[in-house]
Amino acid sequence: MPSLTRIVLVLLLVATAALLSFLGPVDASAGAIITNGTVTLGVNDQGHLNVEGGPSFGGVGPTGLHFNATGNDATSPGCLCEGWGVAIATGSGSPFSGYANIAVDGVVNVALVSFTSTASTATSVVNINGISSAPALQVTHFYHPSVSPNLYQVDVTIRNISGGVLGDGPTALRYRRVMDWDIQPTANSEFVTINGLPATNVLFASDDGFETANPLTFVDGIPAGTPLDLAGCGFTTNFTDCGPADHGALFDLSFPALDDGEERILRIFYGAASTEPEADGARSDAGVGPFSYGQCDPLKEVTEPPLCDQTTGTPNTFIFGFAGVGETPPPPPPPPIVPAPSTILLLGAGLIGLVVARHLMK
Repeated sequence: MPSLTRIVLVLLLVATAALLSFLGPVDASAGAIITNGTVTLGVNDQGHLNVEGGPSFGGVGPTGLHFNATGNDATSPGCLCEGWGVAIATGSGSPFSGYANIAVDGVVNVALVSFTSTASTATSVVNINGISSAPALQVTHFYHPSVSPNLYQVDVTIRNISGGVLGDGPTALRYRRVMDWDIQPTANSEFVTINGLPATNVLFASDDGFETANPLTFVDGIPAGTPLDLAGCGFTTNFTDCGPADHGALFDLSFPALDDGEERILRIFYGAASTEPEADGARSDAGVGPFSYGQCDPLKEVTEPPLCDQTTGTPNTFIFGFAGVGETPPPPPPPPIVPAPSTILLLGAGLIGLVVARHLMK
């Protein structure tokens, strides 16, 4: 007769199989919470932010872009409006798009290929179907620590896997990234900065963080004077500390058409710092071009004494930016001033003359 242990094990296996059959297929991947020790991100399978769990809200709610030093989050406290989209807008095999943004769009025409993660990295690979309903673009988002502890880097690779040319002209390929800044401790009321424009590949930028992530959808920013944006920040222009309002950042990028097998690569950065000068230093270290800052509102601060200051950037300045999008590099530092040989000879002659004169006067 079989042993009692064997009988119990068989019954457990049967019961487990029955339960799994009842529940249906289980998604083994549900995003990841990653950290470099300074910044923590909640990354979904498809590459957008805001994942349940993690340090934000004591692990009860979602984590998006979290600053470990203050325990504050920048994208998950209010609307889970953070996402990306890619499209071929004009020319051969167009138009089509795929995009992911939890609260606004869900996931549209984005098929998961793989999602892997470690304690500090996450890699999402997805396919976007073209107009023939066959995979046409493969998009990889690789999240990893950057050269600055205050910034996470995201290497975005967009590859043509259609078997033919996609698009026509210098702006055929589009990539959109959009977020609603909800800067704690005053989520839903923040000051927003967009700077680093113009840049060759930035087609459009605004403070409208509530828009779809679909790059084929035209947007014109939040109209001035509406409850969402009392300040009227402006479109595709630089502005500083616009607000306070419930707003965010949206960037539309454009790139040339893609030959079969060709790819485009850009870099995105998410991060946070205790002050604005510290944020500026992190951007400089990582080579960030166009960027947005999100900072909290001192008028809505409830702690004593008030900590929020949009000028100094305390207690946290949250950072979002790009590199590899045709930004103008900063001017090189001026070379050290080296006296010309003739100047050195004149100076030497003058010193000799002074010594001789003093000797003769003795």
